[in-house]
Formats: sequence, structure tokens, C-alpha cells
Amino acid sequence: MGMQEYFPVLLFIIVGTVIGFALLAAGRLLGPHRPYDEKLSPYECGFEAFGDTRMKFDVRYYLVAILFIMFDLEIAFLFPWALANGTVGLVGFWTVMVFLCILTVGFIYEWKKGALDWE
Repeated sequence: MGMQEYFPVLLFIIVGTVIGFALLAAGRLLGPHRPYDEKLSPYECGFEAFGDTRMKFDVRYYLVAILFIMFDLEIAFLFPWALANGTVGLVGFWTVMVFLCILTVGFIYEWKKGALDWE
């Protein structure tokens, strides 16, 4: 493969970057800039800000977020397998079954530990 085949990709990246920076600069230069106290105040879902904005979150919040990402990625791995199920044969089938068993054991472990309970 020669470098000529990658030129359209390089051109796409350059043009996209230039257009992106041009639009950001145009918005900064042409847009109104009239700050006032209410506009600069912290916004918390329609309520007045209370407490420190750098307050600590409960660890369970992060745990639930990580568990969601982990099990969401499981689905992302299952889609390509489902599309290629006819071509991977029995080896691919049993590989995915081992993958699902490991994830199921992890899910049951997290459930028994109470990681999914929100109090």
C-alpha cells in the first residue's frame, strides 16, 4: 500500500480540524458575551446551589456506573458474535458460552455482595 491511498483520510482530518477551529473562533468572535451573576452561578438541576460544589459522592455511585459499563460492553461483544455465528462454528459458540458464564458468575457475585442495592 502506498501513501497515496491514505491521502483522502489525511485530507479529511485536516479539513475537519480546520472547520472545527474556524467554527469555534467564529462563535467566540461573533457571539454575544454578556456575563451576569445569575448566568455565572453554579446550576444544579433548577435548584439553588447548596453546599460545596466539590462534595464527595458515595462510592456506590461509581460502583454502579462501572458495573453498567461492564455489562453494557458485554452486549457490544455479543453483537459481532451473533452476526458471525454461522461462520465461527462450535469453537466460537463455546468460547462465547465461557465468556457469558464468567460474566454471569461476576454478576451473581456483585449481586450477593449487595453492590446493586441502592439505599
